[in-house]
Amino acid sequence: MRNSRHRARAAVALATAALTGLATLTACDASGGDSPAPNGPKAQDRAAPKPAPVWDTSPRSLAAVGDSITRGFDACSVLSDCPEASWATGSDDGVRSLAQRLLGKQRATTHSWNYAKTGARMSDLPEQMSRAAARGPELVTVMAGANDACRSSADEMTSVSEFRADFEDALRVLRRSQPKAQVYVASVPDLKRLWSTGRTNQLGKQVWKLGICKSMLADADSMDRAATDRRQSVQDRVVAYNKVLKDVCAKDQRCRYDGGAVFGFHFDGDQLSHWDWFHPSKDGQSRLAEMAHRGITADRPGR
Repeated sequence: MRNSRHRARAAVALATAALTGLATLTACDASGGDSPAPNGPKAQDRAAPKPAPVWDTSPRSLAAVGDSITRGFDACSVLSDCPEASWATGSDDGVRSLAQRLLGKQRATTHSWNYAKTGARMSDLPEQMSRAAARGPELVTVMAGANDACRSSADEMTSVSEFRADFEDALRVLRRSQPKAQVYVASVPDLKRLWSTGRTNQLGKQVWKLGICKSMLADADSMDRAATDRRQSVQDRVVAYNKVLKDVCAKDQRCRYDGGAVFGFHFDGDQLSHWDWFHPSKDGQSRLAEMAHRGITADRPGR
């Protein structure tokens, strides 16, 4: 009888131990133990898919808007446009335009368009942008603002508030029909540095007298207080314009400002037109194309 009771107690103990082990195993599974689930890795080990980048470094079509620089003015002959030498969309092999660098020479002829106009100011950009948007480009390049500072006098320069409103309007025009188009914005060139470089050339100064950027280039050799103050006021306005371009562009996730690359570039005698010593030569246009290509294909925008 004692053996029977002993065997019964042993059986109860074994059953209790088994139930305890099962409970422990179940609790371990419920709390996520060290072993992976039988159907795959733990949830925390599964990496979330990476979102697609907003900026495409290899767009397949391009439209350009802006002023005389984008039209290749004075790059080939005096006081004339030369769009084939344009940094943005030109076909000249010596320039190797942005379109050719991004799209290839053959595709650039059919998938790039130039709507810039010599003499254009920022107020002209909304209309240009409307024409560009109609093409459905993946990328739009903007280079405008020099003519807003290059007026008959410093007093006639476009105000900073008007400049901002016109640029914002141009972007709204594009976004209405092309919300995903990318925009690359080049800074306004350093006009004071261009004056300083070009004024050493006598032929260039004669062309300046025909009316090129009078607010900066008039009385090119004068160093009196009035001339110095006038040039500095133009310079200050250009700096303010570039801040507008940077700030407005920063609010659009598909817009890149060049980080002041064009403003900071030191154009020398080889990179300035030998017709007017102010606009870019073919060499200068090629440098602009190089800067833009570098900025557009970079993983991160310039600062």
